[in-house]
Amino acid sequence: MGIPALGQSSPQSILPPGFGEPAPAPSPRATPRAAAPVSAVIRTPPSPLAPQLPDSNGAPPPEPLASAAPTPMPTGTPTPGVIANPVRYDMPSYARRWIGRVGPIDLAAGGLPATAFGTAPGRYVEALMRGLNLPIASRWLSIALRRALVSHVDTPPGINGADFAAERAWLLLRMGESVAGRAVVQSVDNQDYTPKLYEIAMQSALANGDPAELCPLAEGGYALGFERGWVLARAMCAGLAGLPGKAQPLIAAAGKNRVATGIDLLLAQKIAGSGARGRQAVTIEWDGVDRLTAWRYGLAMASATEIPTPLLDGASRNVMAWRAQSPLLAAHVRAPAAEIAAARGVFSSAALVDLYGAVAEEGDDSLPEAAIARDLQTAYSGGDIATRLAAIKSLWDAPKSASARYARLVLTAGAAARVPVRAQGADADRLVASMLAAGHDVTAQKWRGAVATSSDAWAMLALADPEARRYAYSAVSNYAGTGDATLKRKMFFAGLAGLGRISPGDIEQGAQALDVRIGQENAWTRALARAATANQPGTVVLLAAVGMQTPAWSGVSPEALYHIIAALRAVGLEGEARMIAAEAIARL
Repeated sequence: MGIPALGQSSPQSILPPGFGEPAPAPSPRATPRAAAPVSAVIRTPPSPLAPQLPDSNGAPPPEPLASAAPTPMPTGTPTPGVIANPVRYDMPSYARRWIGRVGPIDLAAGGLPATAFGTAPGRYVEALMRGLNLPIASRWLSIALRRALVSHVDTPPGINGADFAAERAWLLLRMGESVAGRAVVQSVDNQDYTPKLYEIAMQSALANGDPAELCPLAEGGYALGFERGWVLARAMCAGLAGLPGKAQPLIAAAGKNRVATGIDLLLAQKIAGSGARGRQAVTIEWDGVDRLTAWRYGLAMASATEIPTPLLDGASRNVMAWRAQSPLLAAHVRAPAAEIAAARGVFSSAALVDLYGAVAEEGDDSLPEAAIARDLQTAYSGGDIATRLAAIKSLWDAPKSASARYARLVLTAGAAARVPVRAQGADADRLVASMLAAGHDVTAQKWRGAVATSSDAWAMLALADPEARRYAYSAVSNYAGTGDATLKRKMFFAGLAGLGRISPGDIEQGAQALDVRIGQENAWTRALARAATANQPGTVVLLAAVGMQTPAWSGVSPEALYHIIAALRAVGLEGEARMIAAEAIARL
């Protein structure tokens, strides 16, 4: 299996299994084997070590290593099984967490209500998560999806709470949200882990470059049936605990029994030797390594082993987002990946500014990232408005791709908010887009009286307006956006209509005049309407993401935008709805 693809090579249906298409046949399931006595000798051929780095469109295929006999290939979302002799810990009842409600962020901390998924069948919700093709077009919808996935919510009926946490964490990891994914994994008590959550816990530890996360789980994971990752996790954890007398025989036995070979074994040996009294140096050579697996990525990060650029270039963008969040890397190394992550909603504007502040503190002025940090400092604190605007414009104009240019709007949001209204030479369209990219909707509204009513800036301000002013259809017909003006006018209409900012009569007039068929129904629109009627914000956000399974806004139809905005507004997520509608204008 090769390096994961970065995207689809041909258009595919945005509907997951169950929306007019038969679900794929289930993969064969391996029967868990009983646990063997703890020993350095591996008596049964182990299953694959670790899956390949996931692409953004599905679960990772496992990478088989040499073994004495064929072994089962686990599916991307493993099915629950029976753990032989599970590890149990004494925990007082008051400290145990209820498996019926799982997640790190409750309503008071900014999460969704506990009933976010309502009575939606658990298998249906899991299918939506598992079938979601990433990335999705909207940064703001990605942020809303992360919020839904990390919320402290009730487990939908028909599924196990730990399995539900595993599905949520796996989707977060595919989105690039390594830290959030880890938080969801760790919101379940170890004694409640299922085989599915054990597998995703391994993925979370590797994505975060932190194999020590595996140590409380290593014996339980090993008991699942000698999967290679857990075999080596026992050795690594023994080494990290300062027990080289235990770690070295386990590593030696793993090599002898071909649990792992080459760089995979050497990386595990390097981790095992990094603990107290390890006293061994392991040299890692990447010659002959043609792909980057999750195992290699995670252990290389943990052991401060530099990964060759060609291997990183072949990895998908969610891996770049993992790197952006890693405290193990220098700020200037993280910065380019962080801009990619910011465009996708993984990094906030404030976090990105802080990261470039850390780049400036590194003191190496020869780095290209240091030049960006200097321009950003000038954008905030230049001697006069003209100097600040020139620095902002320089940051905007430097990137070549549309995604990178949007990332710079996110980066400069705070500086844009400091520009006086009607400043001479100000690019109002991009200043407003920059402010709204970071959610500065109230500050942006100060520009309302300073921009032409036919401009992009005015359209974005109308959509993002927290005061919910109403408009006649003439506001739509008079709008003449830059670029693809026809598509932008349709999206502006769809946004206003979904937000309820124009009357039913004007909605009908606009739908006919612009040929935006918002009245047409299909399986997806009906599912979205049912979830909105049932007041299920979590389900609505998932279905909204289904409707935006495309890397670019040009792939989102005005009809889809209308239904998404209307559904989000119906379940109390009007702030997210306003930002998504404005983002459509900014990014087309």
